[in-house]
Amino acid sequence: MTMQQRRSPDRGPKGRALDDVALAEVRELLGHRERRRDLLIEFLHLIQDRYGCLSAAHLRALAEDMRLSQVEVYEVATFYDHFDIVREGEARPAPLTIRVCESISCMLAGAEHLIGELAAKADPNTVRVMRAPCMGRCAAAPAARIGDREVDQASSHILIDLARSGDTKVVVPDYVGLDAYRAAGGYQLLRKVKAGETGIDAIIEIMEHAGLRGLGGAGFPAGKKWNFVRGYPGPRLMSINGDEGEPGTFKDRIYLEKDPHRTFEGALIAAHAVEAERIYFYMRDEYPAVLAILRAEIAALEAAGIVKPGFIDLRRGAGAYICGEESAMLESIEGKRGMPRHRPPYIAEVGLFGRPTLNHNVETLWWIRDIVEKGPEWFAAQGKPGHQGIRSWSVSGHVKEPGVKLAPAGVTVRELIEDYCGGMADGHEFKAYLPGGASGGILPASMGDIELDFGGELAKQGAFVGSHAVVVLSQADNIRDVTLNLMNFFKHESCGKCTPCREGTEKLVTLLKEKGVPDETAMRDLETVMRDSSICGLGQAAPNPVNHLLTHFRDDL
Repeated sequence: MTMQQRRSPDRGPKGRALDDVALAEVRELLGHRERRRDLLIEFLHLIQDRYGCLSAAHLRALAEDMRLSQVEVYEVATFYDHFDIVREGEARPAPLTIRVCESISCMLAGAEHLIGELAAKADPNTVRVMRAPCMGRCAAAPAARIGDREVDQASSHILIDLARSGDTKVVVPDYVGLDAYRAAGGYQLLRKVKAGETGIDAIIEIMEHAGLRGLGGAGFPAGKKWNFVRGYPGPRLMSINGDEGEPGTFKDRIYLEKDPHRTFEGALIAAHAVEAERIYFYMRDEYPAVLAILRAEIAALEAAGIVKPGFIDLRRGAGAYICGEESAMLESIEGKRGMPRHRPPYIAEVGLFGRPTLNHNVETLWWIRDIVEKGPEWFAAQGKPGHQGIRSWSVSGHVKEPGVKLAPAGVTVRELIEDYCGGMADGHEFKAYLPGGASGGILPASMGDIELDFGGELAKQGAFVGSHAVVVLSQADNIRDVTLNLMNFFKHESCGKCTPCREGTEKLVTLLKEKGVPDETAMRDLETVMRDSSICGLGQAAPNPVNHLLTHFRDDL
């Protein structure tokens, strides 16, 4: 028998066949857009927005049109929560989706009851009810989103009425637009910087003296970051991290919904300082109103000649907490799965598209204009003794007046509760708190006088302030249940790249769900392995709530 005879019959090309109708639809939708690899996620959004899902035929067509393998398209589409993949023979999702936040602040406010009521009342043929991680509306919990409409203090009655009326489009709040911002002196500082009237070295020195730090979680000094990026040969780029996904955090949303140009002006000054050729603004998909504002105001900046068309490139996330980690965010901007990179090299040296990249949080940039105009001493003096600056604290949970509170660096949670939030909610007594969102750990009320800032006594207790998300718990809350909620979040959001995080979060959830006292030895072993060998901060910080549960709240085990 010859080799030709031994070969199996030709069965045609492997994989899905190309659907000509789907290909025509994709090409019509994408139009004259350049078919660049980094735009893959943007194109997936376009298809999902038009057709309500990503069908196998459309994914195959997109791969064909972009000259990519089907697996490249598929692995990206399936990585992100907000993409609905529909394979051959599967039913499409219902035409309307209601997402209910189940993260910690919403759990405290009755999200589980709301989900149950919706499941009983909604017609599954027309409405899909989904659990969702933090939506950044923690001060108005429980939060929901119906279509593109965000709903505060949601109830099943409100959501069902909105579904019946079809009133599910994005609602954009009133905000300071470009004309109003310029009338109040906006972009004068940028003009002075570009004209050389205010030198870059002088601004960097101001940032350092003011003590401005990265306010997305890491707290790295802003001025030093500018110097690091400037020290590497160009061309350079800049990114803005708007993926505010830490449960309990919503300050960036508030700033962008009220006064977006303060962040834009700070970003343009920073970009000029490091000679960045382009700014990539990465904004989470959970904020439809913010996305609408950013699109409108970037267009306004271009029309006014303040920036060249395309200089600020808005990129839309797709539901992945891990993309709050800066290198994972850059991977997502490049059109890939949002998986963290190994470091070194750090992104200041090898960042977006391999170029030195300056990355900043929204709030960090928001403060730049005030600091330069009012002086570094003004900003630094806002902190308590031994601490520099004022901070935006996202406070939620069992307090009378939750919200974003401007308070000094070094403030205590007891001061936040009593002096800024009107005290505890009626019927609730202060029991515990999260000083820095889900990752920052859980401390008892007996530690409510620890000064909150990067490092210091807080770090000695195995906690951190992170993105300044404070969630206040009371005697009504079982800390084991709270910890399980947080670990379920980490299990869901682990990117799966490294085994310690992927398997460790799942195992910790399993142990917390067991009846009776959980296996403390196993939990401590998992904690050690995750801290020592996870690639990024998600896996390293995820055991913090478990550590504090075992350390401070044994009565709740």
